[in-house]
Amino acid sequence: MWGSVLLILACFVALFVAFSVKDVVAMKKRGGKYRIKTTMAAYGMLAPAIVLAFIFVMLPIIYSLGYSFTDFYLLKPNDIHFCMLDNFKDIFREIGAKGDMYHAIVNTAIFVVCVVPLQIGLALGLALFVNRKLRAVGIFKVCFFAPVVISLTITAYLWMQILSPSQYGLLNSFLGLFGAEPQDFLNNQKTAMLWIVLMSAWQGCGYQMLIFLSGLTNIRKELYEAASLDGATAWDQFLHITCPGLRSTFLFIVITVFVGACRVMVQPMVLTGYQTHTMTLSYYMYVQGYTYRWVGYSSAVALLMTIVIGSITLIQRRVLREKD
Repeated sequence: MWGSVLLILACFVALFVAFSVKDVVAMKKRGGKYRIKTTMAAYGMLAPAIVLAFIFVMLPIIYSLGYSFTDFYLLKPNDIHFCMLDNFKDIFREIGAKGDMYHAIVNTAIFVVCVVPLQIGLALGLALFVNRKLRAVGIFKVCFFAPVVISLTITAYLWMQILSPSQYGLLNSFLGLFGAEPQDFLNNQKTAMLWIVLMSAWQGCGYQMLIFLSGLTNIRKELYEAASLDGATAWDQFLHITCPGLRSTFLFIVITVFVGACRVMVQPMVLTGYQTHTMTLSYYMYVQGYTYRWVGYSSAVALLMTIVIGSITLIQRRVLREKD
């Protein structure tokens, strides 16, 4: 264990030194001055972040990559054997049999397809609203951003109380005023994922709102004034000034929201538990690794998720990137 950690650390330090030397050589070729004290001070300030990144990011990624090709069982850490592609064969066999892995993929795909446009649309609408000159606009910003700072677990628990199947649940109490019978929204296979999507979009759109708002403030006001003088409508201004001005911001938000949506786990875990109709890939991976303790199989699922998410992200960057 410690031998592999030291080996990975040595490789990490060697790469870091190599990139540092390359930067120094490139700077000297450009005629720049190299000051040892300044460089040491800079690396000293970077050292805490580098150490934390190595311990909590690099090591888990590398170990997970290695474990995905083993039969690592958590209760037998000293009895690990390489099984090559057996874990991946089990994954595709589970998908072919329409087992839990199949349902996790389908539910994750449904969640991503629904929540990404909804959350981005809400965030853009809120950003356009608070970007106007209104009284007490700061209060609206705080209210829209408030759900973001609340723990996702607490938010999910509050929504669970709202959607409680009891007649005293907040939503059922409201529907009861119109004579409707109490509904079990979260155990209904047709509505459970819809409520998880709505809760997730509501909870996360405030953060993207601030990013959109920063992008809107960088668009020159003179463009809107000139467009108004030329007779452009509000929709024309949005289509030909706001959208092009937010292109790079939109790319960043699409990628971050997409990656976050693919990793959804807390919401179904708290709201419904391990149910077929709400199980997601991250939740499935968590259960396999920590409940059933099959770390090797769970790591294989994580590796496939990383490959798929990374590939789709690269496609998004290529499609949405700004043209020269």
